Amino acid sequence: MQAIIMAAGKGSRLGNLTEELPKSLLEIGGKRILDINIAMLHRYGIWDITIVTGFQDDKMIEATSGIPGITLVYNPFYEFTNVIGSYFMGMKQLHDDFIYLHADTICAIQIFEQLLKSDGDIVLPVDTKPCDEEAMKVRLENERIVEITKNMPVEAAAGEFIGIAKIKRNIIDDLNASTIDVLREKLFHSYFEGALQRVIDMRKYDVRMIDTSGCFWGEVDFLEDYQRAERNISKELLDF
Repeated sequence: MQAIIMAAGKGSRLGNLTEELPKSLLEIGGKRILDINIAMLHRYGIWDITIVTGFQDDKMIEATSGIPGITLVYNPFYEFTNVIGSYFMGMKQLHDDFIYLHADTICAIQIFEQLLKSDGDIVLPVDTKPCDEEAMKVRLENERIVEITKNMPVEAAAGEFIGIAKIKRNIIDDLNASTIDVLREKLFHSYFEGALQRVIDMRKYDVRMIDTSGCFWGEVDFLEDYQRAERNISKELLDF
């Protein structure tokens, strides 16, 4: 199994915390977010890890120096595209089942273990809670995910996708082709989920949700997210 980590963004909504530092290098509980995620992947035998960098990529090079199995791919267009551009830059590295994750997201061990054990061509952990407008929302039909977008009425959402997924190798060709289609249409501000939705719309893959069931997870976009993660992260995550 492989992993791809989206780590190109500037993190400008965190203010002076990330003026000169990629937000995945912020420390939570004394440990950098990136290191927490790499340690999680290594714990479960995932050593083939592609990290797509952009802002302050020299610091990402330094941070990952000496870690076996890391491939860094630079996205020179990180200021002009959303996450779809970073996936495009890194997708050629993928040839096996893989874990997709945002570099600013961490989750409890229980969520990650359930993700690895779950069947399905695409498996998405979802926090089944009331969502706000900013959340990456999902809609279900017959217990299967049929829509994933921020542009969904909150009342239609089953919950929020947490930004970590498992994708089977048989999806890769269609996912990569869909990514190219999104960019060909000049939808440069699309999220990765824009390509994923096109794959879901093909209706030929088993797309499953796992409920995070109140387990800890955090996406560090704003100062309050960072402070919440500092308060709630488990010691288990920090002790890898």
